[in-house]
Amino acid sequence: MTDIRAAICREGSSAFSIEDAQIDAPRAGEVLVRIVGAGVCHTDMAVRDRQLPVPLPVVLGHEGSGIVEAVGEGVTHVAPGDAVVLTFGSCGECLNCTDHAPAYCYAFGFHNFASARADGSTAISTDSGPIHSHFFGQSSFATHAMATARNVVKVPASAAHVPLELLGPLGCGLQTGAGAVLNSMAVKAGRSIAVFGAGAVGLSAIMAARIAGADPIIAIDLHENRLALARELGATHVIKGDADVAAALREICPTGLNYAFDTTGLGKLIELAFEQLAPRGILGLVGASDADAMVHFNETSLMGGGKRVMGILEGDSDPQVFIPELIAHHVAGRYPFDRLVEMFAFDDINAAFEASESGRVIKPVLRVSAA
Repeated sequence: MTDIRAAICREGSSAFSIEDAQIDAPRAGEVLVRIVGAGVCHTDMAVRDRQLPVPLPVVLGHEGSGIVEAVGEGVTHVAPGDAVVLTFGSCGECLNCTDHAPAYCYAFGFHNFASARADGSTAISTDSGPIHSHFFGQSSFATHAMATARNVVKVPASAAHVPLELLGPLGCGLQTGAGAVLNSMAVKAGRSIAVFGAGAVGLSAIMAARIAGADPIIAIDLHENRLALARELGATHVIKGDADVAAALREICPTGLNYAFDTTGLGKLIELAFEQLAPRGILGLVGASDADAMVHFNETSLMGGGKRVMGILEGDSDPQVFIPELIAHHVAGRYPFDRLVEMFAFDDINAAFEASESGRVIKPVLRVSAA
């Protein structure tokens, strides 16, 4: 057992409490990681606010980065002392996992939201009892996390100079936006793309669209400061969300959009985006909508135009391949995702959440320990 400090989400509380706890030694297939940094994501907020049915009490956090301290039997791709990024969990055995599509693991819900090992046990405990762990295969809002071999990605030696605490958001939000462009929709050079929502996921998509050579690249958001940053990161055009967005898009792309990417989850915007697609246009969706939300498309337009609407999870990423690719883009200056980040002390986790919810900070990252 190792003594740790963990930010615990407990029933009846709208805030995280940082408490002393203990974490197990790694079992077979597990990796004990000392957390250096952990990104704050809206999925963590959804669990805290009980919009997602994760058992409590729990340690959340699913964008961790840190140093391997110990590995369990059978773990060979990382060793103590390695710098790593933690990402989502998957079974490694189902049809999609074996087809390099672990984001669509048949057991994705269990491996990411059950917050326990396969046998139901948890890795973290306090004097008051067990605490649910393994959230997204990691639970990185703590000084140490217990991950599985599949969701631990080794940081390439070429990125040794990059501050390790910055890399955690690559494990979820940033790979979602970049992967949607580079993997899911496979955006082609010289084709148009509109990104609805210029938060962390949307801005990551804009940077990836520039890497792909898309043109024009259109950012749509309500906040002037985010639109200004979108221009700096690759957007060729910006549209204020309270304008006549459809008319503005038609002016920029009279023949329609080749690609549209929605990060908002708002039905009216999704339907608007579909209506602006060119023949053979693709609409990618990552925004989290209410569980009973419905969207409506004209079937003739969908079929007759050869259009596609695709749901996207984790940017269709195979993290062991794609996260190192994103790190390489960053090292080369093509993917400056650090421009989205503001650092917070671990003890200020509740302030970090408030900064994200208010929109003041695009991607808060907790500095948990020194690298």
